[in-house]
Amino acid sequence: MKHYALHINGQSVPAASGQTFRTINPADRREIVGEYALGGAADATAAVDAAAAAFPKWAAQTAPARGRILAKASQLVEGRKAALAELLTREEGKTLAEATGEVQRTADILRFYGGLGFQLGGQTLPHDLPGNLLYTRREPLGVVGLITPWNFPIAIPAWKLAPALVCGNTVVLKPASQAPALALELAAILTEVGLPPGVLNVVTGDGRPFAAELAARRVVQGVSFTGSTAVGKSIYQSLAPRMVRAQMEMGGKNPTIVLADADLDLAANLVARAGFGLTGQACTATSRVIVERPVVEAFTEKLIALARTWKVGPGLAAGVQMGPAVSEVELQGNLDWIQIARAEGATLAWGGARLTDGDLQHGWFMEPAVLTGVTPGMRIAREEVFGPVVAVLAVDSFDEALTVANSVDVGLSASLVTRDFKKAMLYSERIEAGVVKVNQISTGLALQAPFGGMKSSSTDSFREQGVAALDFYTRSKTVYLDYSA
Repeated sequence: MKHYALHINGQSVPAASGQTFRTINPADRREIVGEYALGGAADATAAVDAAAAAFPKWAAQTAPARGRILAKASQLVEGRKAALAELLTREEGKTLAEATGEVQRTADILRFYGGLGFQLGGQTLPHDLPGNLLYTRREPLGVVGLITPWNFPIAIPAWKLAPALVCGNTVVLKPASQAPALALELAAILTEVGLPPGVLNVVTGDGRPFAAELAARRVVQGVSFTGSTAVGKSIYQSLAPRMVRAQMEMGGKNPTIVLADADLDLAANLVARAGFGLTGQACTATSRVIVERPVVEAFTEKLIALARTWKVGPGLAAGVQMGPAVSEVELQGNLDWIQIARAEGATLAWGGARLTDGDLQHGWFMEPAVLTGVTPGMRIAREEVFGPVVAVLAVDSFDEALTVANSVDVGLSASLVTRDFKKAMLYSERIEAGVVKVNQISTGLALQAPFGGMKSSSTDSFREQGVAALDFYTRSKTVYLDYSA
């Protein structure tokens, strides 16, 4: 078991309350992974105060100087990839291959934004009068609050804090309590490579006093949140009275449309990977498959055949394709959703059972599930599950498929499998989603490309990742300078 304190003003400090909490391995609940300080309101205040004090000096550094620190951190993350990935698997549950990929992505994110430090700036614009200079400059917001989820416990903190830091902001970070170790390990690495005290502060524990502190403090000028729609909307509303810049990335009900002309082997493989990979615990996971009726039976047979072979087990075991749910609550929620779907008339075509054979009895394991006979009005077709449960819906046409795909109130990621180029282009124009895939899985993102949702999946104002992320963490100032006199 590892012991972690809060990370405030460059120091490891206990919670003001003196209380702690623990995390367990979801693949083996007999193993305690970490013990953490249970932060509260006083600790959130101390973190914001430290960030506010550190801001002037950090903002005064050049963007290339700030970027060099991120670049150095990327090297340490990459050099410690094996140890970080194992810790991630033990605490969050994903397979070692998935965890290793996430840690590598974190190193790449830090390297990417470190490089952008050499490009961060404004524009010089032509003025209509001689002897005048017209230009813009980017300036940091100040103190920003970041609230991150458990399902990508190092990559999501990295893709929020790296652009925030390179732009000159100071940060207070609240990682999810189910898997906070990797955020604290990342903070320690950044401190090791020279990040000044107070520039990054990490508070573990209850999220409610942390969010309340962000909403109340004038020095906090921006908040970026990733998590559930209900919590995101609550935080957004709490920030509204101060008109603080807010970025909320929330849930999805992501469709994969399979047309009659599709390569069905490809389609089944993409859906299985996007629905069962990461234990379905990704906001971009496929949870609805909308299939043209002439091929729905053949497609479903292929998907079930893959689900039958999907190897479920502890993420550190060789050959495992799907680890456990992160907690008993998440596992029971997945099982409950299957029963809700069946009660509304869906058929459990395969899987969905809890797995308890041998050592699996000590973890939160289940079979991947395939539901058929699902109709658009069912809850399973409209509400996020966040587990390896895939619902198959039959439609009569491409137009109907688009209508069904767009009928929910969220729009994060969407995929289409087809050989028809015209329909692929029409789909990219008409689908209501922030991430659009053609003949690709709905999960997986390019770190250099913008990311964000539509409708209730996002505040739909500022995008994350890529160069677009810099827009959220900076203000633009326009400067008029007359040197004609």
